[in-house]
Amino acid sequence: MKLTNKTIVVTGVSSGIGAETARTLRAHGASVIGVDRNEPSLSLDAFVQADLSHPAAIDAAVQQLPAKVDGLCNIAGVPGTAEPQLVARVNYLGLRHLSAALLPRIASGGAIVNVSSVLGAEWPQRLALHRALGAVDGFAAGEAWLDAHPVAAATCYQYFKEALIVWTQMQAQPWFMDTSVRMNCVAPGPVFTPILNEFVTMLGAERAQADAHRIKRPAYADEVAPVIAFLCADESRWINGVNIPVDGGLASTYP
Repeated sequence: MKLTNKTIVVTGVSSGIGAETARTLRAHGASVIGVDRNEPSLSLDAFVQADLSHPAAIDAAVQQLPAKVDGLCNIAGVPGTAEPQLVARVNYLGLRHLSAALLPRIASGGAIVNVSSVLGAEWPQRLALHRALGAVDGFAAGEAWLDAHPVAAATCYQYFKEALIVWTQMQAQPWFMDTSVRMNCVAPGPVFTPILNEFVTMLGAERAQADAHRIKRPAYADEVAPVIAFLCADESRWINGVNIPVDGGLASTYP
């Protein structure tokens, strides 16, 4: 992968997929600036501490980043066991806000990579809703739309991963046409990370057991990170607006 001399911003860098993505990017020659609310436990080229659930905090974090970067990996997220409002703010609204705020600083030929989920695979069933939310501009306006269209706590994680996939599809081509910056999603299945147990709790025992028979095992973070890194590299320069499952074939078993 051609990543030498690239500067990539990675959110959620302090653990799990975010930490492994930072390691992979640096191993291939990139400089990595981490963003997380928790201090990192790995070597980085720079670190910005930020709470990505608040637009003002996101704007302050962006001001601490370089005038030019080559990519953004949106990996930070909270599990579905969190309050629905927090899931919406971190996993969707904050991600959108950061991407739009950083876009003018991403060099031509750069990339944005969003981490969705295999649980977002049912997005076509709610496509009209996701398109309506995706068309709403801004963090506050998005919150207002969600106040008028509340999402059930039991399905909020799935809902916002679906919404992220649809928003990526909607926004990727206009941004690419205007700025030559690509945007794609990577959709992991279950992954051995600190929130795996919360992921299983969120799904419920019946769903978790059913899915367990469809895959060999959960993924390791270092099996997901190289796909994210590839989407930041020059070799993927003509891939835009797609959602790539990295789930050991789990999505292919769904009806």
